[in-house]
Amino acid sequence: MDLPLPGSGGRPAGAPGPGVTVVDAGGACSLRVFDAGLACCGVEVAAALRRGAALAAEGKATERRLNIFVVAGTVTDKLAPLVLRAFQDTPPPRRVISFGACSNSGGPYWDSYSVTKGVDQFIPVDVYVPGCPPRPEALLEGLALVLRQQREGR
Repeated sequence: MDLPLPGSGGRPAGAPGPGVTVVDAGGACSLRVFDAGLACCGVEVAAALRRGAALAAEGKATERRLNIFVVAGTVTDKLAPLVLRAFQDTPPPRRVISFGACSNSGGPYWDSYSVTKGVDQFIPVDVYVPGCPPRPEALLEGLALVLRQQREGR
């Protein structure tokens, strides 16, 4: 049994924080989704996660376990530290997917004083999935791309 780390809010080591959903994709990778739950991207991520069979099939070809952190939704300056913390709580090896225009660049809210102009301002992003909102299939393609990058050592 994992014991909570000091300052972890009582969560065991490696346990996801608030707003983070963890999906096991066929044993080769786990998907940590930080979904701000705002508007359209949240709906599309949920729809994509229901199609886990394709992800599991792609994930089985990966040689080692990989944690994929997906950021979807508008990230505000106030929310950014929570996204950073969730990223830091994701165990390595990890990759990051920025899903949708809002997490890529602020989307239609880019000119608001409180909107972060892209999640890549404070965490490294491996794959950007464009769209407003992107289709669920686009997330599955982004996940497949991350898994291919991992297999190829990129």
